[in-house]
Amino acid sequence: MKLLIVESPAKAKTISKYLNDEYTVKASVGHIRDLPKSNKNAIDIEGGFIPHYEISKGKEAVVAEIKSLAKKATEVLLATDPDREGEAIAWHIAEAAGLKDPQRVVFHEITKDAVQEAIKHPRPIDDNLKQAQEARRVLDRLVGYDLSGLIWKKVRYGLSAGRVQSPALRIIMEREREIRAFIPEKFWVITADVKNKQDVKFTLTCNEEPRDEKFVEKILAAGKVGPWTVSDLKETEVARGPKAPFITSTLQQTASSRLGFAPSRTMGIAQKLYEAGYISYMRTDSTNLSKVAIDQMADIIKADYGDKYLMPRVFTAKSKNAQEAHEAIRPTDLSKKTAGHTPEQQKLYQLIWSRTVASQMADAKTLRTKLSVKVGKAGEAADDADKKSAKEVGTDTIPDFSINGSRVLFDGWLAADPEARQDDVELPKTSIGEVLRLIDIHSEQKQTEPPARYSEAGLIKELEKRGIGRPSTYASIIKTIQDRGYVSKEQKALVPTDTGDVVSSWLEENFANYISDTFTAEMEDELDAIARGEMNYTKTLKDFYGPFKKDVKAKDKSTKKITDLGPVEEKFKCPVCGSPMIWKLSRNGKFMSCSRFPDCQGARIATGEVMEGPKLTGEKCPLCADGMLMERMGRFGKFTACSNYPKCKYIKKDEAAEKARSTGVKCNLCGVGEMTEKRGRFGVFYGCTNYPTCKNIIKAKPTGRICELCKSLMMEGTKTIPERCSNKLCPNHNPHKLEKK
Repeated sequence: MKLLIVESPAKAKTISKYLNDEYTVKASVGHIRDLPKSNKNAIDIEGGFIPHYEISKGKEAVVAEIKSLAKKATEVLLATDPDREGEAIAWHIAEAAGLKDPQRVVFHEITKDAVQEAIKHPRPIDDNLKQAQEARRVLDRLVGYDLSGLIWKKVRYGLSAGRVQSPALRIIMEREREIRAFIPEKFWVITADVKNKQDVKFTLTCNEEPRDEKFVEKILAAGKVGPWTVSDLKETEVARGPKAPFITSTLQQTASSRLGFAPSRTMGIAQKLYEAGYISYMRTDSTNLSKVAIDQMADIIKADYGDKYLMPRVFTAKSKNAQEAHEAIRPTDLSKKTAGHTPEQQKLYQLIWSRTVASQMADAKTLRTKLSVKVGKAGEAADDADKKSAKEVGTDTIPDFSINGSRVLFDGWLAADPEARQDDVELPKTSIGEVLRLIDIHSEQKQTEPPARYSEAGLIKELEKRGIGRPSTYASIIKTIQDRGYVSKEQKALVPTDTGDVVSSWLEENFANYISDTFTAEMEDELDAIARGEMNYTKTLKDFYGPFKKDVKAKDKSTKKITDLGPVEEKFKCPVCGSPMIWKLSRNGKFMSCSRFPDCQGARIATGEVMEGPKLTGEKCPLCADGMLMERMGRFGKFTACSNYPKCKYIKKDEAAEKARSTGVKCNLCGVGEMTEKRGRFGVFYGCTNYPTCKNIIKAKPTGRICELCKSLMMEGTKTIPERCSNKLCPNHNPHKLEKK
């Protein structure tokens, strides 16, 4: 028996189909080891930055099963993902399970040919790739803990900073400051509806956007006098080439703009497509395509579109360190135009298929036309009255009007990717010297707009341009700054919160070097050099951490704790005593506090409305001896708790609300309480009403039925299987495992 280990059950299921009974395929279900949450003994800095890993909670059974299977196996193959993180996972599995001489196999697509070919060419675990990933993990831990600890002391408890998340936040804040400093200017857009000799109507736009209202009136007056004469007609044939096949960043950007998917969502869907064998590996910055794929595309293009549509191409990767994988993201079988088990998967697959096939097709040819029209230069046809009127309004200074149009002469690669086609506007036939008839002329006042905020796609493009992060990190960077509450998503724009503003400003003031583009990009290059075996792990970390730790200690001594964020506008006085107010930072953002705090506890929310403080209810706390119950305001509304908090953590239950949220299902752990809907920082969950005596919680809504396999509480599950067990160790918890059995 041979043992082959992968990360996910779905991947294991797909690979099992391509191997004979000689192989047992086991999933580690992602990472099995990590650094401990506490930083106290996580890394031995003096010993050479040696990390001390521990088996992740809940993975003990997985490790035990791998050990047991490995003892019976004649050969152990580690087939984790083909990047640095996959190499690190393979090493962790080998270390945790005590595997002897395990072999590493790598495939960039989960197809029968790729899997069987990879198994023929096993290799040892690449220590350089493993060390590069380990260096990244250790570096992020050291920076994150040291900076976050200092921010807790100097700004507010619970805040955090990171080696890559903080530069990303800084980029968003720099754009926000540009927007705040922007002074809008008024301008006018002037358009004219005209008809040609064939009585075809079209709209011209003034080539200038005047700022002066008097000049606008002059243009309108001149337009009404006319005449409108075609002065120029330019037609240019333009060839438009296809874009390169998708890499991680461009897939995330295009999925965001076309499908509205967040980067993390895109990567999750792509992961499922990869594990099912539909696409090649999705974490890559290489635009290369294999000869097999190019030959297959040539056959498809000839058959579906014709010989004239075929134009084989080779794209060069923009990234100087393109190495995460050897190919672009592409379908494994290009004859399949649709694939995927859900509508989301099908949409993303179609996007990948279109982009891949289009990349090997001929240029699209477009005829671009520009029609220019002069106003008020009276020709031979104009009578003396017209000429006199034109002279009075000074039409010699009137800017030209124009209209642009285009039409596709040959669609080329747009036939495979029609979504990339821009709107075509075909102009009516006109000739130079032709006089047009004015129907109406009008102006619209507008204001200049500040620079646009970054969208998720725009931020990824900017991070890639500046060399910050790598393909596998873009989605997690954006997710982290949103989860931390530093950035919120409004429509498609990333908007920094008050907390994000304060954190970024503090870091820019005190640690500008460490969150700069140059420093962050250079550190990424050094990690790449470790992966290539060109730099030493210990020396790289030592050269960074020595000066960094010294700077952190210096700032700890020299910087004072931020107690306020500056004065509030004079119009907002303390609602209690009338004193001036100052800005302060809470967990939920900025608020106005009385400058006499704690002597006066008057406060207002950011909009200026009065903030209600805690109110005594007159009831004694039933839990502690001397506490009184107080009505407070929390993240999810009002609640009543003990005045001795945090010594006493009693919270009075709102029976009406509790009843409304109750599922009516008895807790299967204590048998006393009921499972009730609750809300935490990560959303809705279900917990026992007997808390804190009983701490039973589950994520999905319980049904009340009991699992026959393990007698645990059943809860709502997937769309395909209505119920599954709440016990993660039960086979009934995973519908796929149950189906397989």
